Amino acid sequence: MTNSSHPVRFSSALRIFIFDTLLIAICSLFLQGISLAAPRRARTAAELVTGAEAPGAHSSVVRSGTLVTRDGLTLRLATDLGSVRILQLEPGAAPVVRYTVHIETNAHGPAAQQLLENYVLKARPTNFGVELTGTLPPQSARSNDAQFWIQFEVTVPSGYNVDVNTEVGDIEAQDIGGTANLRTQGGNIRTGRIGGPEPRDAASGRPVAKLETQGGHIQVLDVAGDITAFTAGGHISVGSIAGDASLRTGGGHVRAVRIGGRANLETVGGNITVAHTGNFVNVHTGGGQIDFGEVRGSVHAQTGGGGIRVVTVSGPMEVESSGGSICLTRVSDSLQAATSGGTITAWINPDAPSEGGNVRLSGSSQLTSGNGDIVVFLPRNLAATIDATIATGGEHRIEADPALHLMIQGATNGNAPVHATAVLNGGGAPLRLRSTAGKIRLQFLDSEVALRESLIREQIERISQRIPEYKPEYKDSIADANAAAPPDDLKTDWLERWIFDLERKFRGGVRENPDEFQKRVLNAPKPSYPTLAQRAGLQGIVKLQVRVLKDGRVEVQKLLEGDPTLADAAIAAVKQWRAKPIWMGGEPIEVISTVTFNFQLH
Repeated sequence: MTNSSHPVRFSSALRIFIFDTLLIAICSLFLQGISLAAPRRARTAAELVTGAEAPGAHSSVVRSGTLVTRDGLTLRLATDLGSVRILQLEPGAAPVVRYTVHIETNAHGPAAQQLLENYVLKARPTNFGVELTGTLPPQSARSNDAQFWIQFEVTVPSGYNVDVNTEVGDIEAQDIGGTANLRTQGGNIRTGRIGGPEPRDAASGRPVAKLETQGGHIQVLDVAGDITAFTAGGHISVGSIAGDASLRTGGGHVRAVRIGGRANLETVGGNITVAHTGNFVNVHTGGGQIDFGEVRGSVHAQTGGGGIRVVTVSGPMEVESSGGSICLTRVSDSLQAATSGGTITAWINPDAPSEGGNVRLSGSSQLTSGNGDIVVFLPRNLAATIDATIATGGEHRIEADPALHLMIQGATNGNAPVHATAVLNGGGAPLRLRSTAGKIRLQFLDSEVALRESLIREQIERISQRIPEYKPEYKDSIADANAAAPPDDLKTDWLERWIFDLERKFRGGVRENPDEFQKRVLNAPKPSYPTLAQRAGLQGIVKLQVRVLKDGRVEVQKLLEGDPTLADAAIAAVKQWRAKPIWMGGEPIEVISTVTFNFQLH
């Protein structure tokens, strides 16, 4: 049996389709541009002063002041409207709080003057520090069409605590040396370091940051203690957290570079990505992807539909997906993994005891899949008891390295359950494998070294793409892996790149010549010639349309040519393939191509 492939080029119909799409898009944009009103011109300084009378001009006023204080106290700012920006005093400056408030309205003439004067701004020193409040004029005092724009800019000492509450507006802050309590009803929150200049050296267990918005994004550089962050729908992105982290969003993504304490991360539908954690991690997403780098504690992860990928876990692990695949490239403790439809791939590699000898899992482990396969890689010196069961499919659905001496029991027909056991190195904690209709494959760690390293590199690259600040620090065989985004594979001019991008949006991937596609394949087991086909004398070509997913898995989209009996064997083999996706614009995109097998009797 040989494997051959034939070049496939874009059809003329596809080129016409892309051209027509481009033409329609360009015409649509052109017509929209004609119909749009002229952009609003920039306002001059004269128009921004109180009483400006130019048509369409806004009237404004600026109020400012300075209050003497002491470092280590608290700024409390509350406003019913307005964005807030917090700055730090320059080093060595006397401890004061400086504030500037820009108040603007679209009202004109005397009405504008009266509205600006009716805006209530209070600034006063207190025992706890400084208090600032801003209040709009009462509704009865405003004309029906009067609108306001408020901007606070406050400069505080470097060790000040900050407590800000705005009903409408963004909150932005430079480094905050004390604690931060920031709340907005709908804007974004963005800060530098919170809690001191050296957050990684600070002890955990100290509440430092509490951030809340009802719809915007939250972005924090570093926190020298614990953080609690909530947004009703935006993304949450944090740097290095010295203490515990509780991050929740109603629908956006959650991303963290490093969490030193316990982590509780939750999103209704977005992805969760964490590069490094040092303690227990509890994550839940309603349907997104979960990606971890290095976890030095235990993990409990659950997703309603996405996949779960983890580079290395030091403690016990429980992961569950309703339909996605699970890929764990180093598990050193007990493992509970379950998915209803995806594949589970796990490298079991406990730490070696100081006195040498066999390695062991601390407790029983179980991997459960519905229709997906279970692939487990084991060290040769693992002391464990293997217990594997396939509910339907027969004994051919359990594959193992002969050195494992797997004992298989069950009927050979396709409907009966099959059970297999093995006692490795005298036995140990049970490793139970359960699949309803998939396959179970057991191999040794050293049989697929290149595949494992490739998967780890891909995961590091994936995390680095989502978290640009992340720098991998693994001490294993891929310590020198390049965490930067790989260069684009599509070296084209701007027009070709544009067409490729359109094809990706329409088709969900980029088509590639089969010969070029073969260069991307990292692992390609050949199909077995079906015994039934051999007996019947069946031979010939099988041609499949395949897609390389972003995580490197290869799925078969459809059968283009070939006998169904031969095609089943080809499809089963391709499902075990792994390949590299194409990179374009700094992110992986899916590849669509064809593969051809030539089944010949000799």
